[in-house]
Amino acid sequence: MRLVDYLDKGASLGPDSPCVTTDGRTRSYAEVQELSSRISAALAARGVRPGDRVAVLSANDPTAFTCVFGISRAGAVWCPINPRNEASENRELLALFGCTTLIFQERFAPLVAQIRGELTDLTTLVCLDGDVDDTLSWDDFLGLGAGDVDVPALDDLAMIVGTGGTTGRPKGVELTGTNLETMTAITLMSYPFEGRPVYLALAPLTHAAGVLCFPVLALGGEIVVMRDPDIGAFLALIERHRVTHSFLPPTLIYMALGHERLDDTDLSSLQCFWYGAAPMSAARLDEALRRIGPVMAQLFGQTEAPMMISTMAPRDHFRPDGTVATERLASAGRPAPLVTVAIMDENGRLRARREIGEIVVRSSLVMRGYHRDPQATVAASAFGWHHTGDIGYLDDNNFLFIVDRAKDVVITGGFNVYSTEVEQTIMQHPAVQDCAVIGLPDDKWGERLTAVVQLRTGETLDPSEIKSFVKQRIGSVKTPKQIEVWPDLPRSKVGKILKNDLKVKLTSHQA
Repeated sequence: MRLVDYLDKGASLGPDSPCVTTDGRTRSYAEVQELSSRISAALAARGVRPGDRVAVLSANDPTAFTCVFGISRAGAVWCPINPRNEASENRELLALFGCTTLIFQERFAPLVAQIRGELTDLTTLVCLDGDVDDTLSWDDFLGLGAGDVDVPALDDLAMIVGTGGTTGRPKGVELTGTNLETMTAITLMSYPFEGRPVYLALAPLTHAAGVLCFPVLALGGEIVVMRDPDIGAFLALIERHRVTHSFLPPTLIYMALGHERLDDTDLSSLQCFWYGAAPMSAARLDEALRRIGPVMAQLFGQTEAPMMISTMAPRDHFRPDGTVATERLASAGRPAPLVTVAIMDENGRLRARREIGEIVVRSSLVMRGYHRDPQATVAASAFGWHHTGDIGYLDDNNFLFIVDRAKDVVITGGFNVYSTEVEQTIMQHPAVQDCAVIGLPDDKWGERLTAVVQLRTGETLDPSEIKSFVKQRIGSVKTPKQIEVWPDLPRSKVGKILKNDLKVKLTSHQA
């Protein structure tokens, strides 16, 4: 399926039904279809042909979201560009992808001005919501189109997604219509969908929040789009729109658990509240199951295998007798129905149950490859499996446990310490809001196990208390030698803690 086929499928179930709602204004499926057709025709009028790359640079916005379907209807390839990236990273991604067209919001005009001059392939710039010099206004752009332009893509390539450049030059992940169709099928197979879904998108549509819209559209559901992140508004919208499905990374779920309005909000409409993109504290997940409800649903994936390598439906969080299955809250669920997961050693041999190694995957969920980077593509698919870069194991009940990213294992005093285990332990302390565990260079230990802790609002804590707390639970080897208490932690665009930034800051302070 093309991306636009999800919209058209939803429209076939009711063209007058609400499709996208933002700021109290709702567009029906017929209206979104009509606008996507106009966008498709306008792109064709500007010379965009099937297979061309079209970039969208925008915060959450219903018109920008509709552009995705117009791009697909024209047979072009959607390239989401994150507005929180540095100008140099976005310039590099646009050049790597060979984008001919960039559609952007006026608020990002200064960013566009920094990058456009060096991009010779970029011949068309369109501003969604304002007038910018040497750029087509939205009305002028739409006025270019005529006729019905609805063509199949040259091949199955649907989108190219940047991986980010925090650990080197950014890569472009090629995702096909088949990849996203597999993800959609897994979503519909693995999680509850009763009646017509209403999906609330607070997280960026350029990331997980965007692709989770496709299964909702296939059922004729409604997408409620939040332009800016606000936990109070998020809770109010769940109640007002009787939201059935949503997704937040753990950091924002922690904020919701700490919000004064949570316990007074009617959350009874929720069927499925997805969490993912980073490990979630088992202690805070237990709290969420009690306070948000028995609707929490985990998903584990990565850009290269979107969202659904493993799944954990709401019912999997409980034992048959209805009590919380605390023994599996730290897991990433079971391998998804259309995905084979195995654990591999460094020589390509598959490991037995409960043995730790790299998590590898086989599935039509896995990307076509890295754009214009055959060496990286070959490396990621060594021994005939996609390599996730995550370290973990499968237990006797086929639940997948991720113990760390390969690059985040700390070797201290000759012992391998998995940072995730230490983080999960620290997060059990009632005063802790969030934390990250890293290794810093140390003459004695090789790497010094270091924890950076963010406390809950109004809490104070002596670092020695954290050390005692961890030592009592998992022993002295896994107890951080250094504890830092910070008011906040550096995070990526989707809320992941940037451990490399922590290392750079702490190392520079100690130099």
